[in-house]
Amino acid sequence: RVFGRNAAAVSAALRGAMAHLPVDINPRPPRRNSFEVSLVKEDGSTVELWSGIGKGPPRRLKFPQPETVVEALKSSLA
Repeated sequence: RVFGRNAAAVSAALRGAMAHLPVDINPRPPRRNSFEVSLVKEDGSTVELWSGIGKGPPRRLKFPQPETVVEALKSSLA
């Protein structure tokens, strides 16, 4: 449930920042106990916007603030 809530919050923030950008949650099966956000560019390259794999404990450090991911997205597209 925690992963789903955080995914929904990040997804809503990304859609709010860039309405034309498609957002997919778990297009492939996710890694166990991980939370990552990636941008797939038009040329097929992937840019990691957030990874909580090396973070925590506490568990809350594994999840980003939605604003942090939006800022990473904007800097990746600039």
